[in-house]
Amino acid sequence: MAAYQGPRVNKLKEAEDLVQTLSEVLTYGDQQKAGQVAEKLAALRVPVSVTIHQEAYGKDIIQLKVGVEDSLSVTPTMITMPVRPGMTIADLKNKVNTNYNFHPRLQTWVIGKRLARDTETLHMHGVTHDGDQAYVYILSPSAVDLTREQYNQDEEDRRLDGIIETMEARHTERTMLPPGRGREPAIPRHKTTQPPRVVQPPRVVQPPRVVQPPRVVQPQGWVCPGCTFLNRPTRPGCEMCSTERPKDYQVPERYEPDPEEARRMQQEEVSLLQYEQALQDERERNFQNLLEVDEHGLVPNDDELDCPICFTTIEPGEGAVLRECLHTFCKDCLKGTIMACQDAEVPCPFADNEYTCECRLLDREIRSLLSPEEYQRHLELRLNIAETRSENSFHCKTPNCQGWCIYEDEVNEFPCQLCEETNCIPCMAIHNNMNCKEYQDDLRVRAENDIAAKQTQEMIKAMLEGGEAMLCPKCKIILQKKHGCDWICCVMCKTEICWATRQARWGPMGQGDISGGCRCRVNGPCHPDCKNCH
Repeated sequence: MAAYQGPRVNKLKEAEDLVQTLSEVLTYGDQQKAGQVAEKLAALRVPVSVTIHQEAYGKDIIQLKVGVEDSLSVTPTMITMPVRPGMTIADLKNKVNTNYNFHPRLQTWVIGKRLARDTETLHMHGVTHDGDQAYVYILSPSAVDLTREQYNQDEEDRRLDGIIETMEARHTERTMLPPGRGREPAIPRHKTTQPPRVVQPPRVVQPPRVVQPPRVVQPQGWVCPGCTFLNRPTRPGCEMCSTERPKDYQVPERYEPDPEEARRMQQEEVSLLQYEQALQDERERNFQNLLEVDEHGLVPNDDELDCPICFTTIEPGEGAVLRECLHTFCKDCLKGTIMACQDAEVPCPFADNEYTCECRLLDREIRSLLSPEEYQRHLELRLNIAETRSENSFHCKTPNCQGWCIYEDEVNEFPCQLCEETNCIPCMAIHNNMNCKEYQDDLRVRAENDIAAKQTQEMIKAMLEGGEAMLCPKCKIILQKKHGCDWICCVMCKTEICWATRQARWGPMGQGDISGGCRCRVNGPCHPDCKNCH
């Protein structure tokens, strides 16, 4: 496609010449000439940008304090950067990118509580002395839609732009110097006299020199996924934002850390050992504290708080912290809860509109809150409640004895350890030196004259009529089924009996003889109430 040749091109060419001339006359201080050139340039009506050369700000370097923050920072990280007051914010971003690998698009600068623009200089923001402060906020790549391909392309463009700017700056310095100071003097033109013609030797055409692009050296390390900072390979976390190193990254096998990094790695190992030692010391202290607390029946409160029951203020050490749930109460409220409890276990009294604690007070906590007499009464109450709620409990028949037990189906005797008497569980009585048959015969004889024996005999008769007891089909003693299977065995003659049919389990030949007995499982269950378990 042919290049466009028209008035606009000529106009831009003229404007470029005028801008170059205006820059030179302004530098030399020629006010009259600057006015004439500016008037011609204004007539062209083209966009023009006038900047101050860096030499005007001087070559003094100042130390700028920079606070670095990101979305994860609690406080800014302060660093010091050598800068010149004439640097623009864009130059400052490039410097940070070169030194710390933060892409310019990720940087937002704030100087003097004002957001800085790329075209502004540090001098415009009052940065002229050592110790002046500025802040840079590092954005995440996702916030500015910066991909890895864009990042690499921008880095390549930035390096090429730096080379071109360096070449243009050198050319500008040569053109701005007056004659005699590196610039060749102008050759005067003669109107009449022509310079002698010199015959030039034939030129040897050299092939064009191929300019090789600058070699890009890829630095070793891993790029932080949070702030894009390039970290050294051995760092476990980002040096800037502490983000964890990617799990799939592997340190190169031939990588050799420099002395500074080797020193840092050695310090990390020492710090890790110190941390592990401090952690072990803390565990030992916590274990000793736990042992000290375990020696006490009650755990005292450390802080001042209000009792959730009586709402009085509990001073440190005056309350009690329950071990099971860590709820804290005053001692009087806990004692009242224990004394009013009608259950074998004392529940935690904490409850509100949304939650009721289901934990229980430990026995040592109860013992510490009650006096010895109150604790003894509490134990007796718990035993009575446990006996009442146990299905297979048997209380000793010795008058005023507190002994009781929970029996199994195979057990027929209960030797009480309190009164040292032996109880017969089937007869529900104590009949020393007599077996069950002798006791029951004696009971029938004594029932004629003894009121107590008569009452016992009437009770046994009522149990026989009500089906709660039966007579052994062989020895005729009174038997009771405690619980469980319909199979029972006479304690006297050892006859196997079917409780459902109230007759012997087997026939005359004993176990296995189905010619008699209840004949259970021969033609199905032996009785409508049979549980089919014998």
